[in-house]
Amino acid sequence: MGGRGEKSVWQRWVRQPQSLWLRRALFQVHLWSGVVLGLYVLMISVTGSVLVYSNELFRAASANPVLTKGTGPRLTDAQLMDAAKRVYPAYRVAHLGRASDPDQAVDVRLERGPEIQHRLFDPRTGADVGNAIPPGIRFISWLMDLHDNLFAGPTGREVNGVAAAALLAIGFTGIVIWWPGRKTWRRSLKVPLRARGKGLVWHLHSMIGFWSFGSFVVFMVSGIYLGFPDQVQDLADRLQPLTAANMKTRIVDRIIYWMAYLHFGRICGIGIPCRGPGLCDQATKATWAFFGLMPAAMFVTGLLMWWNRVLRPKWRALVLEKAEKTPLSSNAS
Repeated sequence: MGGRGEKSVWQRWVRQPQSLWLRRALFQVHLWSGVVLGLYVLMISVTGSVLVYSNELFRAASANPVLTKGTGPRLTDAQLMDAAKRVYPAYRVAHLGRASDPDQAVDVRLERGPEIQHRLFDPRTGADVGNAIPPGIRFISWLMDLHDNLFAGPTGREVNGVAAAALLAIGFTGIVIWWPGRKTWRRSLKVPLRARGKGLVWHLHSMIGFWSFGSFVVFMVSGIYLGFPDQVQDLADRLQPLTAANMKTRIVDRIIYWMAYLHFGRICGIGIPCRGPGLCDQATKATWAFFGLMPAAMFVTGLLMWWNRVLRPKWRALVLEKAEKTPLSSNAS
Protein backbone atom coordinates (compact mmCIF):
# COMPACT_ATOMS: atom_id res chain seq x y z
CA MET A 1 0.00 0.00 0.00
CA GLY A 2 2.77 2.44 0.97
CA GLY A 3 4.65 1.71 -2.24
CA ARG A 4 1.57 2.30 -4.38
CA GLY A 5 0.87 5.55 -2.47
CA GLU A 6 4.39 6.79 -2.99
CA LYS A 7 4.23 5.84 -6.65
CA SER A 8 0.94 7.68 -7.00
CA VAL A 9 2.40 10.84 -5.48
CA TRP A 10 5.44 10.59 -7.76
CA GLN A 11 3.23 10.05 -10.80
CA ARG A 12 1.12 13.07 -9.87
CA TRP A 13 4.29 15.10 -9.44
CA VAL A 14 5.61 14.08 -12.86
CA ARG A 15 2.30 14.49 -14.69
CA GLN A 16 0.31 17.14 -12.80
CA PRO A 17 2.30 18.74 -9.95
CA GLN A 18 -0.24 21.57 -9.54
CA SER A 19 -2.53 19.15 -7.67
CA LEU A 20 -0.04 18.46 -4.87
CA TRP A 21 -0.38 20.37 -1.60
CA LEU A 22 3.41 20.38 -1.15
CA ARG A 23 3.86 22.37 -4.33
CA ARG A 24 1.21 24.86 -3.22
CA ALA A 25 2.93 25.20 0.16
CA LEU A 26 6.32 25.73 -1.49
CA PHE A 27 4.76 28.36 -3.72
CA GLN A 28 3.68 30.36 -0.67
CA VAL A 29 7.13 30.02 0.90
CA HIS A 30 8.75 31.08 -2.37
CA LEU A 31 6.41 34.02 -2.82
CA TRP A 32 6.65 35.55 0.64
CA SER A 33 10.36 34.92 1.19
CA GLY A 34 11.01 36.49 -2.21
CA VAL A 35 8.98 39.55 -1.21
CA VAL A 36 10.83 39.87 2.11
CA LEU A 37 14.29 39.64 0.51
CA GLY A 38 13.30 41.41 -2.70
CA LEU A 39 14.91 44.80 -2.14
CA TYR A 40 18.12 43.13 -0.99
CA VAL A 41 18.13 41.00 -4.14
CA LEU A 42 17.61 44.07 -6.30
CA MET A 43 20.49 45.93 -4.63
CA ILE A 44 22.99 43.06 -4.61
CA SER A 45 22.13 42.09 -8.19
CA VAL A 46 22.46 45.56 -9.72
CA THR A 47 25.59 46.55 -7.77
CA GLY A 48 27.24 43.21 -8.59
CA SER A 49 26.65 43.64 -12.32
CA VAL A 50 27.98 47.20 -12.24
CA LEU A 51 31.10 46.12 -10.34
CA VAL A 52 31.97 43.59 -13.03
CA TYR A 53 33.33 46.70 -14.76
CA SER A 54 35.06 48.09 -11.65
CA ASN A 55 38.46 48.37 -13.34
CA GLU A 56 36.99 50.28 -16.27
CA LEU A 57 35.02 52.50 -13.91
CA PHE A 58 38.08 53.28 -11.80
CA ARG A 59 40.04 54.24 -14.91
CA ALA A 60 37.23 56.44 -16.19
CA ALA A 61 36.81 58.14 -12.81
CA SER A 62 40.50 58.81 -12.30
CA ALA A 63 41.28 62.51 -12.65
CA ASN A 64 44.16 63.94 -14.66
CA PRO A 65 47.28 64.70 -12.57
CA VAL A 66 47.27 68.10 -10.87
CA LEU A 67 50.48 69.97 -11.73
CA THR A 68 52.08 72.81 -9.78
CA LYS A 69 51.44 76.42 -10.74
CA GLY A 70 54.39 77.72 -8.72
CA THR A 71 57.83 78.64 -10.04
CA GLY A 72 59.91 78.47 -6.88
CA PRO A 73 61.93 75.55 -5.51
CA ARG A 74 60.17 72.37 -4.40
CA LEU A 75 59.29 72.19 -0.73
CA THR A 76 60.77 69.52 1.48
CA ASP A 77 58.59 66.88 3.12
CA ALA A 78 58.82 68.74 6.44
CA GLN A 79 57.75 72.02 4.80
CA LEU A 80 54.80 70.33 3.10
CA MET A 81 53.76 68.74 6.40
CA ASP A 82 53.86 72.15 8.07
CA ALA A 83 51.77 73.59 5.24
CA ALA A 84 49.18 70.80 5.67
CA LYS A 85 49.02 71.37 9.42
CA ARG A 86 48.37 75.08 8.90
CA VAL A 87 45.38 74.28 6.67
CA TYR A 88 44.17 71.40 8.87
CA PRO A 89 45.42 72.27 12.39
CA ALA A 90 43.26 69.65 14.14
CA TYR A 91 44.68 66.79 12.03
CA ARG A 92 47.99 64.98 12.07
CA VAL A 93 49.88 64.08 8.88
CA ALA A 94 49.83 60.28 8.64
CA HIS A 95 51.40 59.89 5.20
CA LEU A 96 52.93 61.99 2.44
CA GLY A 97 53.33 60.54 -1.04
CA ARG A 98 55.14 62.13 -3.96
CA ALA A 99 54.56 61.16 -7.59
CA SER A 100 57.38 60.32 -9.99
CA ASP A 101 56.75 63.66 -11.74
CA PRO A 102 58.27 66.34 -9.46
CA ASP A 103 55.71 68.89 -10.68
CA GLN A 104 52.73 66.73 -9.72
CA ALA A 105 50.73 67.56 -6.57
CA VAL A 106 51.69 65.68 -3.44
CA ASP A 107 49.16 63.32 -1.84
CA VAL A 108 48.88 63.99 1.90
CA ARG A 109 46.85 61.76 4.22
CA LEU A 110 45.59 63.51 7.35
CA GLU A 111 43.90 61.86 10.33
CA ARG A 112 41.85 63.06 13.28
CA GLY A 113 40.69 60.04 15.23
CA PRO A 114 38.51 58.01 12.83
CA GLU A 115 38.27 60.92 10.35
CA ILE A 116 40.57 60.79 7.32
CA GLN A 117 41.35 63.43 4.71
CA HIS A 118 43.19 62.77 1.46
CA ARG A 119 44.32 66.12 0.07
CA LEU A 120 46.62 67.30 -2.72
CA PHE A 121 49.21 70.00 -2.00
CA ASP A 122 51.22 72.03 -4.50
CA PRO A 123 54.86 70.83 -4.20
CA ARG A 124 56.22 74.37 -4.67
CA THR A 125 53.71 76.68 -2.96
CA GLY A 126 52.28 74.31 -0.31
CA ALA A 127 48.73 75.31 -1.26
CA ASP A 128 45.82 72.87 -0.86
CA VAL A 129 44.77 72.15 -4.45
CA GLY A 130 41.91 69.70 -3.92
CA ASN A 131 40.78 66.26 -2.91
CA ALA A 132 43.23 63.46 -3.71
CA ILE A 133 40.36 61.02 -4.34
CA PRO A 134 37.99 62.12 -7.16
CA PRO A 135 34.23 61.88 -6.47
CA GLY A 136 33.88 59.08 -9.01
CA ILE A 137 36.46 56.95 -7.22
CA ARG A 138 34.74 57.57 -3.89
CA PHE A 139 31.40 56.54 -5.38
CA ILE A 140 32.79 53.30 -6.83
CA SER A 141 34.48 52.50 -3.51
CA TRP A 142 31.17 53.24 -1.76
CA LEU A 143 29.41 50.88 -4.18
CA MET A 144 31.95 48.12 -3.49
CA ASP A 145 31.57 48.52 0.27
CA LEU A 146 27.79 48.33 -0.10
CA HIS A 147 27.92 45.17 -2.21
CA ASP A 148 30.65 43.41 -0.24
CA ASN A 149 30.02 44.49 3.33
CA LEU A 150 26.67 46.35 3.50
CA PHE A 151 28.66 49.20 5.13
CA ALA A 152 29.13 46.96 8.18
CA GLY A 153 32.57 45.41 7.70
CA PRO A 154 32.94 41.70 8.58
CA THR A 155 29.44 41.62 10.08
CA GLY A 156 27.92 42.84 6.83
CA ARG A 157 29.85 40.20 4.90
CA GLU A 158 28.45 37.50 7.16
CA VAL A 159 24.94 38.87 6.61
CA ASN A 160 25.61 38.54 2.88
CA GLY A 161 26.60 34.92 3.43
CA VAL A 162 23.40 34.15 5.35
CA ALA A 163 21.32 35.93 2.70
CA ALA A 164 23.05 33.93 -0.04
CA ALA A 165 22.13 30.68 1.73
CA ALA A 166 18.51 31.83 2.08
CA LEU A 167 18.33 32.85 -1.56
CA LEU A 168 19.81 29.52 -2.62
CA ALA A 169 17.00 27.77 -0.76
CA ILE A 170 14.46 30.07 -2.43
CA GLY A 171 16.01 29.24 -5.79
CA PHE A 172 15.56 25.52 -5.28
CA THR A 173 11.93 25.99 -4.24
CA GLY A 174 11.55 27.97 -7.45
CA ILE A 175 12.81 25.07 -9.55
CA VAL A 176 10.34 22.76 -7.82
CA ILE A 177 7.52 25.21 -8.53
CA TRP A 178 8.74 25.72 -12.11
CA TRP A 179 8.11 22.07 -13.09
CA PRO A 180 4.73 22.21 -14.90
CA GLY A 181 4.38 18.52 -15.76
CA ARG A 182 5.83 16.06 -18.23
CA LYS A 183 3.62 17.09 -21.12
CA THR A 184 4.02 20.85 -20.88
CA TRP A 185 7.51 21.46 -19.41
CA ARG A 186 8.96 22.59 -22.77
CA ARG A 187 6.48 25.47 -22.87
CA SER A 188 8.09 26.94 -19.76
CA LEU A 189 11.42 27.36 -21.53
CA LYS A 190 10.16 30.35 -23.48
CA VAL A 191 7.51 33.07 -23.49
CA PRO A 192 4.55 32.33 -25.79
CA LEU A 193 4.04 34.97 -28.46
CA ARG A 194 0.40 35.42 -27.44
CA ALA A 195 1.11 35.80 -23.72
CA ARG A 196 -0.36 38.97 -22.22
CA GLY A 197 -0.93 40.45 -18.78
CA LYS A 198 -0.62 38.02 -15.89
CA GLY A 199 0.33 35.18 -18.22
CA LEU A 200 3.19 37.21 -19.70
CA VAL A 201 4.60 38.02 -16.26
CA TRP A 202 4.34 34.38 -15.15
CA HIS A 203 6.08 33.05 -18.28
CA LEU A 204 8.81 35.68 -18.02
CA HIS A 205 9.48 34.79 -14.39
CA SER A 206 9.47 31.08 -15.19
CA MET A 207 11.73 31.38 -18.25
CA ILE A 208 14.28 33.69 -16.58
CA GLY A 209 14.40 31.46 -13.52
CA PHE A 210 15.10 28.34 -15.56
CA TRP A 211 17.77 29.71 -17.88
CA SER A 212 19.61 31.65 -15.17
CA PHE A 213 19.44 28.96 -12.49
CA GLY A 214 22.99 27.73 -13.09
CA SER A 215 24.56 31.17 -12.75
CA PHE A 216 22.30 31.89 -9.78
CA VAL A 217 23.63 28.82 -7.94
CA VAL A 218 27.23 29.85 -8.72
CA PHE A 219 26.66 33.36 -7.35
CA MET A 220 24.90 32.15 -4.21
CA VAL A 221 27.30 29.31 -3.35
CA SER A 222 30.29 31.59 -3.87
CA GLY A 223 28.49 34.26 -1.83
CA ILE A 224 28.22 31.82 1.07
CA TYR A 225 31.97 31.17 0.82
CA LEU A 226 32.81 34.89 0.73
CA GLY A 227 30.61 35.45 3.78
CA PHE A 228 32.17 32.60 5.75
CA PRO A 229 35.57 31.83 4.19
CA ASP A 230 37.13 30.41 7.36
CA GLN A 231 34.19 28.08 8.04
CA VAL A 232 34.14 26.86 4.44
CA GLN A 233 37.89 26.28 4.52
CA ASP A 234 37.54 24.32 7.78
CA LEU A 235 34.86 22.16 6.15
CA ALA A 236 37.09 21.60 3.13
CA ASP A 237 39.99 20.55 5.38
CA ARG A 238 37.75 18.02 7.11
CA LEU A 239 36.48 16.61 3.82
CA GLN A 240 39.99 16.34 2.39
CA PRO A 241 42.68 16.73 5.05
CA LEU A 242 45.83 18.51 3.96
CA THR A 243 48.91 16.30 3.59
CA ALA A 244 52.36 16.72 2.09
CA ALA A 245 51.25 14.57 -0.85
CA ASN A 246 48.12 16.53 -1.80
CA MET A 247 49.28 20.03 -0.87
CA LYS A 248 49.14 21.25 -4.48
CA THR A 249 46.45 18.95 -5.84
CA ARG A 250 43.55 19.05 -3.40
CA ILE A 251 40.18 19.08 -5.15
CA VAL A 252 38.57 21.15 -2.38
CA ASP A 253 41.13 23.93 -2.90
CA ARG A 254 40.34 24.02 -6.60
CA ILE A 255 36.63 24.22 -5.86
CA ILE A 256 37.15 27.13 -3.45
CA TYR A 257 39.41 28.89 -5.96
CA TRP A 258 36.83 28.61 -8.72
CA MET A 259 34.00 29.74 -6.44
CA ALA A 260 35.74 33.06 -5.84
CA TYR A 261 36.99 33.24 -9.43
CA LEU A 262 33.52 32.82 -10.93
CA HIS A 263 31.79 35.12 -8.43
CA PHE A 264 33.92 38.10 -9.38
CA GLY A 265 34.06 37.30 -13.08
CA ARG A 266 37.84 37.54 -13.21
CA ILE A 267 38.49 36.83 -16.85
CA CYS A 268 42.22 36.97 -17.48
CA GLY A 269 43.50 34.07 -15.45
CA ILE A 270 44.34 30.41 -15.39
CA GLY A 271 41.77 28.25 -17.14
CA ILE A 272 40.00 31.07 -18.99
CA PRO A 273 40.81 31.45 -22.70
CA CYS A 274 40.82 35.28 -22.53
CA ARG A 275 44.36 36.57 -21.93
CA GLY A 276 43.87 40.32 -21.86
CA PRO A 277 41.65 43.22 -22.87
CA GLY A 278 39.77 42.63 -26.10
CA LEU A 279 36.59 41.23 -27.58
CA CYS A 280 36.76 37.97 -25.62
CA ASP A 281 37.30 39.80 -22.35
CA GLN A 282 34.47 42.26 -22.95
CA ALA A 283 32.07 39.56 -24.18
CA THR A 284 32.70 37.50 -21.05
CA LYS A 285 32.23 40.49 -18.78
CA ALA A 286 28.99 41.37 -20.55
CA THR A 287 27.78 37.80 -19.98
CA TRP A 288 28.67 38.01 -16.28
CA ALA A 289 26.90 41.37 -15.95
CA PHE A 290 23.84 40.08 -17.83
CA PHE A 291 23.37 37.01 -15.65
CA GLY A 292 24.13 39.11 -12.58
CA LEU A 293 21.03 41.15 -13.38
CA MET A 294 18.78 38.10 -13.64
CA PRO A 295 17.99 37.97 -9.88
CA ALA A 296 16.84 41.60 -10.16
CA ALA A 297 14.63 40.63 -13.10
CA MET A 298 13.24 37.76 -11.05
CA PHE A 299 12.41 40.17 -8.23
CA VAL A 300 10.64 42.61 -10.57
CA THR A 301 8.55 39.90 -12.24
CA GLY A 302 7.89 38.27 -8.86
CA LEU A 303 6.75 41.60 -7.46
CA LEU A 304 4.34 41.99 -10.37
CA MET A 305 3.01 38.49 -9.70
CA TRP A 306 2.54 39.37 -6.03
CA TRP A 307 0.64 42.48 -7.06
CA ASN A 308 -1.57 40.50 -9.44
CA ARG A 309 -2.27 37.65 -7.00
CA VAL A 310 -2.39 39.36 -3.60
CA LEU A 311 -2.45 43.15 -3.62
CA ARG A 312 -4.55 43.86 -6.68
CA PRO A 313 -7.60 41.81 -5.56
CA LYS A 314 -7.45 43.47 -2.13
CA TRP A 315 -7.14 46.90 -3.72
CA ARG A 316 -10.13 46.24 -5.97
CA ALA A 317 -12.15 44.99 -3.00
CA LEU A 318 -11.37 48.18 -1.07
CA VAL A 319 -12.31 50.37 -4.04
CA LEU A 320 -15.54 48.43 -4.54
CA GLU A 321 -16.38 48.67 -0.84
CA LYS A 322 -15.77 52.40 -0.87
CA ALA A 323 -17.91 52.82 -3.97
CA GLU A 324 -20.77 50.91 -2.35
CA LYS A 325 -20.66 53.07 0.77
CA THR A 326 -20.49 56.39 -1.04
CA PRO A 327 -24.16 56.50 -2.24
CA LEU A 328 -25.39 55.65 1.27
CA SER A 329 -23.37 58.51 2.74
CA SER A 330 -24.76 60.89 0.13
CA ASN A 331 -28.35 59.89 0.81
CA ALA A 332 -27.85 60.21 4.57
CA SER A 333 -26.63 63.78 4.17
